[in-house]
Amino acid sequence: MPSAIVRWRAVLALGLFALVLLPVIAPAQDTKTGPTAVAETEEEKKEREGRRMCAVAVCSTLHNKRPAEGMVTCNVQKTWRKEAITKVLARGKVTWPWGDARCGSELKFDRALLVRAMQEPELEAQFGTYDIRCQIENAKEKYDVVAQIRPKVTFKQGKAAKASLNWGKIEAPALTKTALWSITAVDNTFGLLQSTAVEDINEFINTKCMEVKEEWQGK
Repeated sequence: MPSAIVRWRAVLALGLFALVLLPVIAPAQDTKTGPTAVAETEEEKKEREGRRMCAVAVCSTLHNKRPAEGMVTCNVQKTWRKEAITKVLARGKVTWPWGDARCGSELKFDRALLVRAMQEPELEAQFGTYDIRCQIENAKEKYDVVAQIRPKVTFKQGKAAKASLNWGKIEAPALTKTALWSITAVDNTFGLLQSTAVEDINEFINTKCMEVKEEWQGK
């Protein structure tokens, strides 16, 4: 598979799960430590606070089973520093030739569906349609990419066992749109990102929710 396609697939995959399923308390930038660490910007602090508030709302329903009805709605953002993207993609031996990326989406979750996912022995949960909007910086310009997904997750005993992103429309620069359509079509057919989605969902339920436990426990 051409490396350019892998890069675009990777940043879009990062997009949705970075918004809520990655660290909700830790700073957005954790690729450097010590005196050379890069401090969070005020914008990144606001983004993290938004993700934290969303996580508290979602985790309250997942673990307390309440509120048990209505919708959880979050408009969340995530800035990926170039260093952080490079670190993540290095695990797959993929390079990142661009700069920072900022992704955002409005997420809506049916609380009743979340409760059923945690309570029923097995449940296939169909979530809504989300538009992931990413702006990717280059040395001289910025690229705007919009990808639509409609996730479906099968839960067993309160854990994600299977997931598909179900890609929809793609809006991107002309030179990349064909490649994006190709890889998303393949992912829809063969589920290339399924294991990543399952791991991220379970990490959120079992680990990330514990980071904000004091804010949802007993509510």
